[in-house]
Amino acid sequence: MNANTSKYAQLIKAEAQRLGFLSCGISQAGFLEEEAPRLERWLQNGYHGQMQYMENHFDKRLNPTLLVDDAKSVISLLLNYYPEEQQNPESYKISKYAYGQDYHFVIKEKLRALLHYIQTEIGEVGGRAFVDSAPVLDKAWAAKSGLGWIGKNSNLLTQQVGSFYFIAELIVDLELEYDNPTTDHCGTCTACLDACPTQAIVAPYVVDGSKCISYFTIELKENIPNDMKGKFDDWMFGCDVCQDVCPWNRFSKPHREPLWQPHPDLLSMTKKDWDEITEDTFRKVFKNSAVKRTQYRGLQRNIAFLK
Repeated sequence: MNANTSKYAQLIKAEAQRLGFLSCGISQAGFLEEEAPRLERWLQNGYHGQMQYMENHFDKRLNPTLLVDDAKSVISLLLNYYPEEQQNPESYKISKYAYGQDYHFVIKEKLRALLHYIQTEIGEVGGRAFVDSAPVLDKAWAAKSGLGWIGKNSNLLTQQVGSFYFIAELIVDLELEYDNPTTDHCGTCTACLDACPTQAIVAPYVVDGSKCISYFTIELKENIPNDMKGKFDDWMFGCDVCQDVCPWNRFSKPHREPLWQPHPDLLSMTKKDWDEITEDTFRKVFKNSAVKRTQYRGLQRNIAFLK
């Protein structure tokens, strides 16, 4: 490594902070040896349900050099989404990450700005930005970069701020100084396993995605299986239970991203309001939201299932 690797890494981390990212860690791009057998087992067990896309690009998921020519570094970034105010507790619930504007667009803009900064300050650097939309094992890279550890609920956890944040990456062909992984601080705690309404966490660190409320309410396109009736704990889009009960999340602090302020109606809506929601109201409340992914019909299906 040349003397500049450390200087460049510091520059990038300082700019990431200026752009509003919670933290930034860097690891060497290469094949994820430990993840390969784990991903293979997970797929063989059918834990991806109907998320067929999880089977695609197996090699690319494990090797960023197949996504970016001559990739040298994976820059992992966290962006907080923990809201200051939450929904009316008597209402049907949506996952906190979907309160504001769709995170893909908000984060993509910040990543573009960071890549532009790198190219301006450092020179000709090739790279790509990724936000949960390409075959990148973002939690594995974030853990490798020392940003947290993968907890028993399979989310990335951080002692200082818990887990209510998005993970994104820049994969670049620039050599940098690399960070070391942190240690696991789940200890003997089983709060997430005990609290999961559908027992989707089948063993510590193993989630059967096809049993997760988020899967049923967002990914599944057909009818929700009847044997899940009464187990959804009023979640109509996504689910935060395994994060809400995690002791590390008592350190969550509200985000400062204006685009993630919820539509004012969202927080006050009651079950009756949701039962009677029209397509116009759906469009207004979720104008640029990730909830649009399930569409009006999908949300209606989920609400009907909760009754």
